[in-house]
Amino acid sequence: MIDLIDEILATLRHNKLRTALTGFAVSWGIFLLIVLLSVSRGLINKMEDMFSSRDNEIISITGGWAHKPYKGLTEDRQIKLKDRDMGILASQNASNIAEVSAEIASDSAVIMTSKDYLTDGYKGVYPAAQATNGLTMSDGRFINHNDINSSRRVIVINKESAKTLFGDKKAVGEQVKVNDLSFTVVGVYDHEWTRGSFIPFTTARGMSGGSDVVRRIHVKTKGLTSLEDGKATEKAFRSTLGRVHTFDPEDESALWLWNRFNDYLTTSSAMNAIVFAVWIIGILTMLSGIVGVSNIMFVSVRERTHEIGVRRAIGAKPFSILKQIILESVAITTLFGYVGIVMGVVVAQLIGMAFGEGGVLKDPTVDIAIAVQVTVVLIIAGALAGLFPAMKSLKIKPVEALRDE
Repeated sequence: MIDLIDEILATLRHNKLRTALTGFAVSWGIFLLIVLLSVSRGLINKMEDMFSSRDNEIISITGGWAHKPYKGLTEDRQIKLKDRDMGILASQNASNIAEVSAEIASDSAVIMTSKDYLTDGYKGVYPAAQATNGLTMSDGRFINHNDINSSRRVIVINKESAKTLFGDKKAVGEQVKVNDLSFTVVGVYDHEWTRGSFIPFTTARGMSGGSDVVRRIHVKTKGLTSLEDGKATEKAFRSTLGRVHTFDPEDESALWLWNRFNDYLTTSSAMNAIVFAVWIIGILTMLSGIVGVSNIMFVSVRERTHEIGVRRAIGAKPFSILKQIILESVAITTLFGYVGIVMGVVVAQLIGMAFGEGGVLKDPTVDIAIAVQVTVVLIIAGALAGLFPAMKSLKIKPVEALRDE
């Protein structure tokens, strides 16, 4: 091992400029690979965090405008979803539906206390809205089925709204006025961008002046495993509601559908493609360094022709010479490669500090798995870089090598 280290150091000393340039290429390739893998990991972590906080098996349906004439009806008709549509969807698509809920809203409602007021309005929802919106309760609870069944005057507000209405005072259990009606705060939630307030659907329906129109229907699906399943379910929902509201099921503007299941599958596939592309880009960048290492080893073999001849003449086996040259190549590649790894990890940490907290990335750092993967790449790259020079060394005949000076 000591002899091998001495020979590697000798190779580096004899080709200082070439070694420095080649080492820079190897380090740069590994550096880019680490940074790109860290950024892609940060994107994936952010995506997983976003999707894990909400129910991804939801298809949300909003009424739109029928732009096609259908069965004697004119175009440009507004399609308004109603309470009855929930039951119709559930009964006619039972194999694909686990639960149906809806929401209604008043965007102009004022929510106030003696301290301050909000003009964000409210949404009347079912308990499923917590998972649908990905809400994390920081205090108290969300709307439950007892609230729905009893049409209770309870409200769930955002953490920032609680500060506005109550300051540092605990909000749960306190009273607020919603359109001059008293509501009890039963929960405070935290969310990155949602700021609305939530009350029971039945309570909001009682405050809607007899209307049966809903703003949006949320369908929790079941049994979906592919994009094709998601698209087929969308088509079934359009067909069902098309019969109820008399519009062409092919008229996509009549209903606006947000298929979170398909969005999740598509985004996951895109993230996997990004990681694959990062590896390809990184490996291609490393090729220049690998070629340089191979070039150094070719020079080393040429300079050591006489030495190789002597070793062959005194009985050294071809495998021992092959192993020595390949190990030298692996050592050089790994040495400069780890310089690139250290630089990449430092930059990844800086990227995490700059963009990770509340930004587009989450924890863009290199974990043990990536470090192991990069190490394997380094070893393979070094072995490949030394393979061809090593094979050339085996072709040197001892007699000819001994004549070489």
